[in-house]
Amino acid sequence: MKGMTVLIVDDESRMRKLIKDFLKQKEYNILEAEDGEKAIQVFNQEKDKIKLILLDVMMPKLDGWSVLRQIRQDSKVPIIMLTARGEEQDELFGFELGVDEYIAKPFSPKILVARVDAILKRVYGEDGNSKKDFAGIVIDNEGRTVEVDGKSVEMSLREYELLKYLVDNENIALSRDKILNNVWNYDYYGDSRTIDSHIKKIRHKLGKKGKYIKTIRGIGYKFETK
Repeated sequence: MKGMTVLIVDDESRMRKLIKDFLKQKEYNILEAEDGEKAIQVFNQEKDKIKLILLDVMMPKLDGWSVLRQIRQDSKVPIIMLTARGEEQDELFGFELGVDEYIAKPFSPKILVARVDAILKRVYGEDGNSKKDFAGIVIDNEGRTVEVDGKSVEMSLREYELLKYLVDNENIALSRDKILNNVWNYDYYGDSRTIDSHIKKIRHKLGKKGKYIKTIRGIGYKFETK
């Protein structure tokens, strides 16, 4: 995904340099910030260019959680949190705030670059085009919006993620357990019927195109336009 801009936010200059050097080998453009306040400043100035943020949790002036909250007020840019913490509750908290992925320190720079590549391809596609059309259902991965036959459809974050998971796995029957594990991003201990409730709402919002979400008896659901 060469040419895309990544913002690296970390108070350790050596860490920023390490990440920058590896990302530049893949021809990414790099912006840097050494603390949370600077991160917000850089993001507000360059938000149209920035395609992904690598965000440290523990920083001076403004910690990563505070930066994340501010950015999520008006942007859905992919964010990978860099953290030395390994507590499950911290990760769950981050996912609730809108984190796309965690990478725990210390980490392999090559693995980090691979995850950056994977997220950017997932969000923007191989060709860098964030919009995909599924028989009149247009999903904008960058803006995380949905249009049906040219009309905007309001969806909650969870509804959007569920619909995207279904269309990304077009023509594949997906079990409720698999959907929970992939869409909810962590083990969900509630009733899997929550999926049925979300599917019902999504079908209603898609109108006539809601028929593309097929119920597979005894398994779960499948997105199919044929």
